[in-house]
Amino acid sequence: MLRYIFQQTSRRREVFRLGASFCDSRKPPTPEQVPCIDVEDPKLVIIPEYPFKENEPLETQKARLLYQSRKRGMLENDLLLSTFAGKYLSGMTAEQTKLYDKLINGPSNDWDIYYWATEKKALPEEYDNEIMTMLREHVKNQPREIRSRQPDLHQVENK
Repeated sequence: MLRYIFQQTSRRREVFRLGASFCDSRKPPTPEQVPCIDVEDPKLVIIPEYPFKENEPLETQKARLLYQSRKRGMLENDLLLSTFAGKYLSGMTAEQTKLYDKLINGPSNDWDIYYWATEKKALPEEYDNEIMTMLREHVKNQPREIRSRQPDLHQVENK
């Protein structure tokens, strides 16, 4: 069982910055201790929040997002997000890029992104923005483009 329940987002970030560790479940935790994961119940693993990069140059951010769009861990999102990023990312403004970063790195479950994009699940208000609208239109694939493989990394369209 998880020895310490994270109460605040700032505490959670601090904990994972320090590095969570396994602990001796026979000893009660102290408030100063870094929270630990008890291996007796591995289902209670908290996924740390993504550390958004402040003051990252726009071109570096776009290059990172292009790569992250291709390596999602599930083929469905690899194809949807890589083709979306290949088509639109280079033409995004700094604010749009920030929204896209929040979209693909915020949720802890890629299936949520997939279901929101395909409109199978209700979209949370925090992700209801112009980028999600663009992604949903991209997913509809009105021009009936063939998207059975990811675009080449260096052949990105400007829009």
